[in-house]
Amino acid sequence: MQITILRLGHRIFRDQRITTHCGLTARAFDASDMTYCGEKDEKMEDSIKKVANAWGDVFEVKYEKNWKQFIKESKNHGKTIVLLTMYGIDSHSIINELRSKEQLIVVIGSEKVPSDIYSFVDYQVAITNQPISEVSALGIFLDRFFENKPDKKFENSKIKVVPQLRGKKTSNQS
Repeated sequence: MQITILRLGHRIFRDQRITTHCGLTARAFDASDMTYCGEKDEKMEDSIKKVANAWGDVFEVKYEKNWKQFIKESKNHGKTIVLLTMYGIDSHSIINELRSKEQLIVVIGSEKVPSDIYSFVDYQVAITNQPISEVSALGIFLDRFFENKPDKKFENSKIKVVPQLRGKKTSNQS
């Protein structure tokens, strides 16, 4: 299963940290990659790439100037477009159907989502019908989608957490 996260409307001054957190959440919860639109932000891209390099697995971050074109091309390649929005159908009721798809593009907003996005998507999915952070919505969606598999092994990691009841401990994998 390939899941690409599409982050709409990234603004460097306002969204750098949140978009970084979206990328880190996507990577940790097993999405394949993240594409973002809005302002190109190499510093944010590098930040996510550094984490992936140290903590393992390949996770690409790509910039796309035109989100509409990206979605149209994705649909032409058979990908299913899912918009995370509080206006959508409850994720519990649709998650099994989404698991049957081969490739998903999961769209999350930043600034107010453009109203025409609703005509481009195949599914509108809600974690809750209340306002919620895109980072938490994404994490909860991916956790539900992959059925909470915390034992995933991240290939080529240089650092690994050693779980403990108290304190912090890591080990070098090199």
